[in-house]
Amino acid sequence: MQVLILGSGVIGTSMAYYLARAGHEVTVLERQPAPALETSFGNAGEVSPGYSAPWAGPGVPVKAIKWMLMRHSPLVIKPMLDPAMWRWGLAMLRNCTQARYEINKGRMVRLAEYSRDCLKALRADTGIAYDERMQGTLQLFRTQQQLDGTSKDVEVLKASGVPYQVLDREGCVQYEPALAGVKDKFVGGLRLPGDETGDCFKFTQALAKLAEAEGVKFRFGVNIQAIEHDAVKGVTAVRTDAGGFTAERYVVALGSYSSALVRPLGIRLPVYPVKGFSITVPISDAGGAPESTVMDETFKVAVTRLGSRIRVGGTAQLSGFDLRLDARRRDTLEHVVTDLFPRGGNVRDASFWTGLRPMTPDGTPVIGATRIPNLMLSTGHGTLGWTMAAGTGRVMADLIAGRAPEIDMEGLTVARYGG
Repeated sequence: MQVLILGSGVIGTSMAYYLARAGHEVTVLERQPAPALETSFGNAGEVSPGYSAPWAGPGVPVKAIKWMLMRHSPLVIKPMLDPAMWRWGLAMLRNCTQARYEINKGRMVRLAEYSRDCLKALRADTGIAYDERMQGTLQLFRTQQQLDGTSKDVEVLKASGVPYQVLDREGCVQYEPALAGVKDKFVGGLRLPGDETGDCFKFTQALAKLAEAEGVKFRFGVNIQAIEHDAVKGVTAVRTDAGGFTAERYVVALGSYSSALVRPLGIRLPVYPVKGFSITVPISDAGGAPESTVMDETFKVAVTRLGSRIRVGGTAQLSGFDLRLDARRRDTLEHVVTDLFPRGGNVRDASFWTGLRPMTPDGTPVIGATRIPNLMLSTGHGTLGWTMAAGTGRVMADLIAGRAPEIDMEGLTVARYGG
């Protein structure tokens, strides 16, 4: 089957690889000159199924107010006259109940755990390298209240069969020795030994080469303008500045830009950009750097070792499609890494990056079929695109081939929004 994929981030590239391996004729359209140059470029580096959880949860509205009053706030909202922002925000608030949280987290963990298994198999099959580490991840709690509040998440982890460890200070230091010098900064942690880390950009670039070897055609520097369709045939072509492209099946994987593209087709897709930031610090003292990922629960910042670098990523900023760098967000990232790993690297040598996470109001991505028979969606993965990429690619390849995926698709498609 001829398949046209729109977008070559980690999601689009993963789909291209799995579809080509299944024998399909795949073309990928991308406006950038290479894969993974936007949201997939500088993320936090976590492959963390156990931490797959929606931002919308009980108590979040109150927490959000407190966060915005912090000097190093994990959340920044810049009010705009953007109806999509306000609709998305109200929909997120409706998901801030315990019942909705449990449903949404269960859906996310289902896909994320499957994806981690797919990534393991992909690594074994291809030998792909991307500064990967399989040493688990550690959520670090600075207060006893945070540590005590893990019980609800632990229940979901138990129900999903995800291994975990609740650790005291010494337990945290056992797995992250560089924290020994700052034990007064935290009280304990939640470790997920099955989680992994790695450079999403390196992975996507390497996977694109493997996909090309399987026959995938990447068309870079192509700006997508519109999807052409009619009521009988469905999608008939994708219009671009390089002309029209046709296929038998079309997949939209454009992250935060997906919603605007499918809106003229009558598809309601509540994916909105949530801006994230990262710095990448060269390691100057290996013994003072993290072994894997440490997630600072107070500031919602992840500190990850990627080869000879430390990636520090976090902050949620609602400001539309603005891609300007903000020095105040860099200050927050620098504060966390120097507070927890003061000997790891010199932040003055760090590079600074920002990207737009495509978020749904319930946290769960949107993958699979639409009401248009030959059009599919694969977007809305939020902060978990890297975590869910391999599984998403495999699921989409199964769906396009007419096979039942190995996981339940309940709650993962756009149908839950009436789209």
